[in-house]
Amino acid sequence: MVATFDFDDPQRYEGPITAEELQASVKRVTGVDATVTDVGDGIRFTDLARQVTDYRNARVFLAGDAAHVHSPSGGQGLNLGLMDAVNLGWKLAAGRDILDTYSAERHPVGAAVLHNTRAQSALLRPGPHTDALRDVMSDLMDFPDVVRYFGQLMSGLTIRHELPYEVDHKLAGTYCPDLQLTYADGTHVRLSDLTRAGGPLYIGPPDVVSTGRADLEAALIRPDGVIAWAVAPGGSYETLNVAKQTWFGPAA
Repeated sequence: MVATFDFDDPQRYEGPITAEELQASVKRVTGVDATVTDVGDGIRFTDLARQVTDYRNARVFLAGDAAHVHSPSGGQGLNLGLMDAVNLGWKLAAGRDILDTYSAERHPVGAAVLHNTRAQSALLRPGPHTDALRDVMSDLMDFPDVVRYFGQLMSGLTIRHELPYEVDHKLAGTYCPDLQLTYADGTHVRLSDLTRAGGPLYIGPPDVVSTGRADLEAALIRPDGVIAWAVAPGGSYETLNVAKQTWFGPAA
């Protein structure tokens, strides 16, 4: 396999990669006169990072690559597009006025991915200034907190959606972890076992006596896994009905 990151090529190519094109690119990048006689499976990509201004236009909704295009650095595109679809799917099924929250929630997430992939593309460029920056970044990656930060950034685990009401809990608006729940009769179950039907889920008293977290007594979880409401032990349940009605209607 041969791959080149060819920043010096003044032309923007389209169509299949030819043996002559790859051979010229290898020469520019490495200075080696390699002979390429055939290309079995060639792909190309550029960093034309861009994003639509709004994911909704009347009855038209955009998701995945139709809504945002970016460098494949970090392998974030698949997860980003899937979570667009998961966010939009249950809101379409609800058939209510919550569809405007799709763009409001997912557009900032897409923008954040474009931002960090642009930074990664910048680190690929040749030259002494970028070489120095790469050295600094390499040194920083020796710190566990830095590694943790980038791991969470790439995985999307730090995403927090703004909710249209006040919830005084740090998990509200985030994707719910796979909690181990304990029922009042002492039996245990993983949260993921309860979400297979794809509907909303309330966990907490009186049925669930423990969520496996000391800071979480109860939570309302949307079909896309986002915590719509949460309360710590001893906290107030006053806004629970507001969250229910916002996402699931008055009948909730």
